[in-house]
Amino acid sequence: MLSNPGDHVRINLHPCQLTNHGSSGECYGIPRLSSQCSLATPNGCVIPSLNTRAFDPSIPEEGPSAPPPGWLDIVSGYGDHQGGDCTDQICPPPPDFVPQPETDKNAPVPKVMVPQVSEDVAREALLKFVGRKWTYSSKPAQNLVFKDLKPFTVYRYRLETFTESRSSAWECETYTGQFVDGPQYGMIPQPWQVEVQYPPKFTDTVHKVRVPHTSSVKPCHRCHGKGRVRCTHCHGRGRMQCISCHGAGHGRNRRCAGCHGGGRRVCTWCHGNGHRTCRTCNGHKKLLHFIQLTVTWKNQVCEFIPDRQPEFPLKKFEKVSGEPFFIDESLLVYPVEGFPDQEICNASREVIREHLLKYSASSRILQQ
Repeated sequence: MLSNPGDHVRINLHPCQLTNHGSSGECYGIPRLSSQCSLATPNGCVIPSLNTRAFDPSIPEEGPSAPPPGWLDIVSGYGDHQGGDCTDQICPPPPDFVPQPETDKNAPVPKVMVPQVSEDVAREALLKFVGRKWTYSSKPAQNLVFKDLKPFTVYRYRLETFTESRSSAWECETYTGQFVDGPQYGMIPQPWQVEVQYPPKFTDTVHKVRVPHTSSVKPCHRCHGKGRVRCTHCHGRGRMQCISCHGAGHGRNRRCAGCHGGGRRVCTWCHGNGHRTCRTCNGHKKLLHFIQLTVTWKNQVCEFIPDRQPEFPLKKFEKVSGEPFFIDESLLVYPVEGFPDQEICNASREVIREHLLKYSASSRILQQ
């Protein structure tokens, strides 16, 4: 055993292995250094140094994925976020964006001309149906004699309401020195004052835009501005219990090959460092926060078909092509009046009222 009183370092040497070379009888001692090194204090207390990595308290544990309340500034007009809420908050339109319908106004329907179905049209439809059934013969349809042909007409009322809704949420990205569009560059617009490009009418579209002048740079909330976080698997030690021998260092009277008898092995998650690069800031320590506005355009559709034939499923009408004979398009449409089928008139009045109450509360009606 060698001892250095100044540094208090002790190195253990195993007994020499004697090797005989040649016939001269000379023996050479080959010392083997032990893999167990330790630091000794003046009082003689031994502290392990190689088996376990020294714990670094300056490396913080991984924080929450979202900024805590109060981490970010409260922006006027976006106060529902409470300074750090990253969930989407609906932004109702201002009162002047809500259209007001005129009372007691209706949309008169012109005289309805019901198309007549002739024998030739009926036969052609029957032959087309038979042609899609390979087990059916077309001969009966060709030789069919019509004794009585009663047309059955079904009307469908369809209301489309094209709406626009807006929601906002705090978002962030890694700050690497890019331009920061903060409040010093101008007034922050309200959610419905942010200019966006409108898509074609009655087309479902989602568009995300960064609200001007809401950007700011903050230390990363996940790593507290350190750029790295403590490994949660080894708790910052860099080494974990060996899964082969469960920390015993041996098994079946043999030294464990996985940890070489030490009972612990290098953490595979942090590669023995005891810490990992922060996944939120990617090690850059700072984040650029901003408010992101999500604009959603959606075509709200409602259909009404009178149930005149219970044995005929209404879903079948989705595949049926018809002839539109009345189309009304405006900011707000009005109930039809004077239509031969009174159920259609009643349905139009109810559906229009329902769409106005349902969609004007949280979104803006652009067209019907």
